[in-house]
Amino acid sequence: MAVPDLIRIVSRSSPMALAQVERVRTELTALHPGIATEVVPVTTAGDRWMGDLARLGGKGAFTKEVDAALLEGRADLAVHCVKDIPADRPLPAGTVFAAFLKRDDIRDALVHPDGLTLDALPDGTRIGTSSVRRVAQLAASHPQLTCVPLRGNANRRLEKLAEGAADALLLAVAGLERIGRADVISEVLPVETMIPPIGAGVLALQCREDDSATIDAVSDLGDPATHRETTAERMLLHVLQGHCNSPIAGYARAERDGRLSLRARVFSPDGKTVLDAHEWAGPLDPATLGTSVAVALLRQGARELIDSIAH
Repeated sequence: MAVPDLIRIVSRSSPMALAQVERVRTELTALHPGIATEVVPVTTAGDRWMGDLARLGGKGAFTKEVDAALLEGRADLAVHCVKDIPADRPLPAGTVFAAFLKRDDIRDALVHPDGLTLDALPDGTRIGTSSVRRVAQLAASHPQLTCVPLRGNANRRLEKLAEGAADALLLAVAGLERIGRADVISEVLPVETMIPPIGAGVLALQCREDDSATIDAVSDLGDPATHRETTAERMLLHVLQGHCNSPIAGYARAERDGRLSLRARVFSPDGKTVLDAHEWAGPLDPATLGTSVAVALLRQGARELIDSIAH
């Protein structure tokens, strides 16, 4: 099938989102020299609202306007961070994932003005984050630290840190690298210290399902290993039916020999309860692995824990 002459890419207007679009444009033009791309900017409800995301319906607040641009035909392609796409419900009818790009770093980073590491922070240090996942894990591992709510894109959070709204930040390594601010990282936290969110480091390309020309043009940008990992992780989250206030963390890892593993945890908000499951898949397909790990967590009481958290 002929490649379209022009692909219109809908994007949030934050520096992070635009940097992600530039990666897609670069990879797309390398794959299809001469193809033209155009950015269609949108501002989502999640970008405008600086309060509790649960009051806007959770992570979907970052995707509704993007979905609308696709479905209304104002754009042909959307670029999403997978961690921002709800997995407790299907994609909007009429849309499909065309590719998952090769995964970036899944780890979290500590940003401290004086370069201190997490273990060296004084008691009472204020950590800026609005992630329930990070808050729960810090409560479990470093209860002497204090989390303060801090929202906004990564650039804005760095500004708030400089203004004194917090003493340190927890941010995604991949996000800081995408906006060219890896220089502010004081410490990269291993996944054993801070388990990442579902879909960490993965960019997804979403199209209208009837737009076969665009799907064909971008599908080869996908990375098979990332596709397997993301499928397992999102199935886990779908089966758990976690909401935006659920401290759920996990990551899959595809090995070179074809094996796939998935580790996941569900926390109580105060970090005092931690449910853990880790399984390997040989012949299991990724979705079955995700289901199996979710069932293991449900057997430990994940349903009751998740349902007990207000949202």
